[in-house]
Amino acid sequence: MSTLGLIGSGHIGGTLARLAVAAGLDVVLSNSRGPETLAGLVAELGPRARAATPAEAAEAGDWVVVSVPLKHYREVPVAPVAHKVVLDTNNYYPGRDGHIPELDARKNTSSGLLQEHLPESGVVKAFNNIFFKHLASLARPTGAPDRTALPIAGDDPEAKASATRLLDLLGYDVVDVGPLAESWRFEPGTPVYGRPYTQGHGDVLDVPAVSADVETVRTALAAAEREV
Repeated sequence: MSTLGLIGSGHIGGTLARLAVAAGLDVVLSNSRGPETLAGLVAELGPRARAATPAEAAEAGDWVVVSVPLKHYREVPVAPVAHKVVLDTNNYYPGRDGHIPELDARKNTSSGLLQEHLPESGVVKAFNNIFFKHLASLARPTGAPDRTALPIAGDDPEAKASATRLLDLLGYDVVDVGPLAESWRFEPGTPVYGRPYTQGHGDVLDVPAVSADVETVRTALAAAEREV
């Protein structure tokens, strides 16, 4: 049985853990506060779930999700995720993360920084543009007419193919945006950040979710522009 390892088990990480268990995957959860703080979530998820340290979760995962504040990305263990697919859910929020000159100057992306930190891993940006409540409610079986699509980006085609398989298991179609250098197209401030799943409510995310198919997401991506 395949395993999803989670480094960070907050809103997004916990939601992905629930979707993974529902899909028949095992999950290994971790956070910065210690496995004992995840006892409640593990009990909720049942026998397919256990808590561990970040390094242990990384070692156990066939896929590894990194869902920690960007300012802590250098704390992600390197060796345990070598030659693995790492899904990065992060966004850059200067008010939380502090200013990162490389990102402020748009010389890199947040997932690009993680890829540099994990040179032997295949980093794929995913799950960063959707509110966790919508992520939980929009999952659908493969082929469902109201299935929602999520954008991904990555430099390794094999890693993206593997990430696509995971998203399919969790209930989502995929729009491949290209390399990590293009991942800004679905970061905060773009038309793809939250809006396709909120009936045009803009950045007001705590509203009922609606499905957004591949063409809806592609249209929003096409509208993304970057100030230079």
